[in-house]
Amino acid sequence: MSEQQKAGKGWKILSAVLAVALVAMTCLYFLAPFSKTKPDDSTSTTAQATEKPAEADALSLWTDSAPLKKELTEYIKAVTTEGSKDFIPVEKRIAVFDMDGTLCCETDPGYFDHKLLYYRVMEDPNYKDKASEEEKATAAEIKTYFETGEYPEGLDIKHGTAVATAFKGMTTEEFDKYVKDYRDTPMESYNNMTNGQAFYKPMLQVVDYLQANDFTVYIISGTDRLITRGLAEGMVNIPLSQMIGSDESLVASHQGNEDGLEYTYTKDDEVITGGKFLIKNLKMNKVTAIEQEIGEQPVLSFGNSSGDEAMANFVLDDNPYKSAAFMLCCDDTERENGNLKKAEKMLTSCKENGYTAVSMKNDWTTIYGENVTKK
Repeated sequence: MSEQQKAGKGWKILSAVLAVALVAMTCLYFLAPFSKTKPDDSTSTTAQATEKPAEADALSLWTDSAPLKKELTEYIKAVTTEGSKDFIPVEKRIAVFDMDGTLCCETDPGYFDHKLLYYRVMEDPNYKDKASEEEKATAAEIKTYFETGEYPEGLDIKHGTAVATAFKGMTTEEFDKYVKDYRDTPMESYNNMTNGQAFYKPMLQVVDYLQANDFTVYIISGTDRLITRGLAEGMVNIPLSQMIGSDESLVASHQGNEDGLEYTYTKDDEVITGGKFLIKNLKMNKVTAIEQEIGEQPVLSFGNSSGDEAMANFVLDDNPYKSAAFMLCCDDTERENGNLKKAEKMLTSCKENGYTAVSMKNDWTTIYGENVTKK
């Protein structure tokens, strides 16, 4: 057989093979929709299997009868479904949370930042002998508040001023470490929990649930901004840039008394606390902070006290999008240091103002976890 004949025979064989392959591929293409298992089925089934339990477990620490559980899941479905009349664009999905009493304990026997200041002024071996008379007087009022549960009139400003002076001159890193060191100390009223672990687990689920549905979540706290960051960082999944609180002055380490408009930060400088209290982030000041720092009207608000009502009203007032406000009622006296009088007052406010009340006693299956108990 000549070389030319061999080549011709080879091409015939190759053509036959290609024809068979083409027929096989065509059959597979048309028969695939009728086969029991499509190539993509395993992937889609797996995705659905992981998504559904995640959705079902999103608020697993809430009882089925909890109003928030029903309302929030229905709300999320309505505002995240494209084509829904209540659909909210991702960039407009903003939720604001108070911190003390809303995300974490505020009664052990008082606020975290008040306990921190009391320790600094009265117990810290490196500072207590340097504390001013004004700081000691404020610490005495804080002690009375701890003992009676009644918050003295005017203590907000006195406390903010004392925080600014008692921590004056620290770098922001030093202040942050001081706060974190204190948050690692044991809670006074509870077993098996530090100050930093005293975040309400059901509320952390709410934060995670909102973020899973493309909400941007902010903390809007009455606690000093730097203390808020030091306490909440790593405990709740919210970036530091989205933690807003009361403010004290910050200056450059070599700035002295020179005004910030006149002084230029140098490579030898550090940012330190300046010793001046600027603003307490409560009531209308929370609304102002939202306008100044977020620049958008939130659609969800979570709080627990009269200091949060302005924020809640702002969220509900003439909002172009579907909005809601939730308020915690401190009605659990077995698992938490509840206050039935305050809880009843907040429940009344919820009814009058259109907020959804959250019962810590009835709506949560746990607060801090089963291993944590009151002393």
